[in-house]
Amino acid sequence: MNQQQKQQLLDLAKSSILHGLQTGKPLTVDPACLPPELMEPRATFVTLHKDHELRGCIGTLKAVRPLAEDIAENAFAAAFRDYRFPPLADDEFERLEIHLSILTPPEPIAFSSEADLLRQLRPGVDGLVIEEGARRGTFLPSVWELLPDARQFLRHLKQKAGLPADYWSDTVRVSRYETEAIG
Repeated sequence: MNQQQKQQLLDLAKSSILHGLQTGKPLTVDPACLPPELMEPRATFVTLHKDHELRGCIGTLKAVRPLAEDIAENAFAAAFRDYRFPPLADDEFERLEIHLSILTPPEPIAFSSEADLLRQLRPGVDGLVIEEGARRGTFLPSVWELLPDARQFLRHLKQKAGLPADYWSDTVRVSRYETEAIG
């Protein structure tokens, strides 16, 4: 993706949040106004920071809609629907930092034990999805900045999925993906 396309996506995310503040709805994307590369199905996450603190993060793990539409929807959702935060207020908008992550399709990791899984992880590169029964959680590769140790990364990811930090079972499934970070 070239720099102009990356800027278009950042502008789109910002516009969708602003539109949400004004109307309570995400921005509708007009495919005729965008290059074909931005209309290809892609999975994305939009992460918002305010004053360098997390303010919202919403995304999709599977490519279910065009890239530009996914960005507009996830930007709106990160600002107004992240259950961890109240909906964004007008006075917060100017202090937002918007970060976009465009995901590669998740690929299952084959492993024989937790230790084997830990050996295969690539800190700073891998985003992970952990699944156990109906429980699921994901960490973007950017989380490695906060949790650079693979063991701690995995322990916190298990907790995010609603599992105990020391949980392990032969039925745990883990997939990895990479991201193109913008912003």
